[in-house]
Amino acid sequence: MPKIRVLIADDHAILREGIRALLAFQADMEVVGEAADGSEAIEQCRRLHPDIVLMDIAMPGLGGLEATLEIKKEDPRIKILVLTQYEEREYIRRFLKAGMAGYVLKKAVSSELATAIRAAYRGGLVLAPEVAREALEEFQERSALEESADPYEMLTDREKEVLKLVAEGHSNKEVAETLGISVKTAMSHREHLMDKLQLHNRTDLIRFALRQGVIRAEP
Repeated sequence: MPKIRVLIADDHAILREGIRALLAFQADMEVVGEAADGSEAIEQCRRLHPDIVLMDIAMPGLGGLEATLEIKKEDPRIKILVLTQYEEREYIRRFLKAGMAGYVLKKAVSSELATAIRAAYRGGLVLAPEVAREALEEFQERSALEESADPYEMLTDREKEVLKLVAEGHSNKEVAETLGISVKTAMSHREHLMDKLQLHNRTDLIRFALRQGVIRAEP
């Protein structure tokens, strides 16, 4: 029987090592690779074709949401299981829309994580008990609205990537290098997304990104 192929995407090496050690005790699983940021997660998925990606949210460069959008677009077969410390409703809603297979908190013990991986692999939607009720209520409420009611959803996947990077303070050159595009193209995406959102400067853009749960205000 083939093993469940798992990719771990998290910017903390010690956490990746810990998860790898935990899953080593699961006879039906194997960790096929690791990624320290969203861009690396995308590249590893292209190369390794895992069954499950354990995806952190807050990572340098491309975050977990932006990476999820790209991975699901390129290979819908891959299941994204979000593994995070954050319980905010906005994050859960965004990942539900992106097609995640589950949302698990990092405080979950090893047995819970292994169970979540198996359930996601079988096609189920796995939600941590702490977030399940409000996640489903939020998703049902928002799903009843027109897509245009959410300005974030007017953006293309590339514009969402640029929004996150610019809001974090990256220059046009840094955005271009992270996404593998030209500086001119990066500037064009930035202009288009600001026009769509009717934002006038970087401050407005940062405020929008914070409200939408694209970035967090660190304490």
